[in-house]
Amino acid sequence: MSTLINAGIDDQQDNRKRHLIALDVDGTLVDHEGNMTEEVRDAARAVIEAGHDVIIATGRSLGATLPVIDLLGIRRGYAVCSNGGVTLRVDSSMPEGFEVVERVTFDPKPALTALRERLPAAKYALEDDRGRFLCTESFQDASFGSEAQSVDFEEMLESHAVRVVVFSTDSSAEEFGAAVASIGLHGVTYSVGWTAWLDIAAQGVTKASALESLRTRLGTDRALTVAVGDGRNDIEMLQWAGRGVAMGQAPDEVRSAASEVTGSVYDDGAAKVLRSLV
Repeated sequence: MSTLINAGIDDQQDNRKRHLIALDVDGTLVDHEGNMTEEVRDAARAVIEAGHDVIIATGRSLGATLPVIDLLGIRRGYAVCSNGGVTLRVDSSMPEGFEVVERVTFDPKPALTALRERLPAAKYALEDDRGRFLCTESFQDASFGSEAQSVDFEEMLESHAVRVVVFSTDSSAEEFGAAVASIGLHGVTYSVGWTAWLDIAAQGVTKASALESLRTRLGTDRALTVAVGDGRNDIEMLQWAGRGVAMGQAPDEVRSAASEVTGSVYDDGAAKVLRSLV
């Protein structure tokens, strides 16, 4: 189920020269320790000051995305959170500085039931339609952006989900990926992370699906779209963009989805792409 509010900033302006630049966060703008270099920050700010539409497109939930928006100095525009499940309109003049313009939910029960049967020892978390995080076994992560509330697994099954996260502490990434593949999840979109980590969203919901809605809203030509990312949850976004750039440390399947490859996050690869647009 999708809830969409028809609100926008600078929509359908003369965007014949303005690029829409979609930027992943973790592994792209910030390294695996959560640090953003001055070079990356300054390059992003230069692109914003040049008048391009910079859109954060992340698997992080809303609360964990807002600090990145603030750090880059994005005062007006949009952001895509929860792998496309939530779209924000950013406007520093609003009381909270943003509003949710779209939130896509799904019934998590079939997927959670199948996963629990195959991965009984895994930890589970769910972002619901009110922006809360529910979890089993005190599962917390910085990407949630808020403290998760411990609940019974059965309560989680009855929730309206925007995002479901599954994490296994007793499996390697390869073992976990094989287990997920063997389940054959249906009716949802999912991606396996660098570790034994699984993100699930509504069917057809990806960063790319949310970005395409924003591209239409903004009136940007597809040829002027740029995306930079490093994870498997970035594959659709890199394929969607007119210029899809994979980070240097990205796995082969992500690099194959891109039209070019930049340096790694530790070599300020994102900054090199951004500087080429100024």
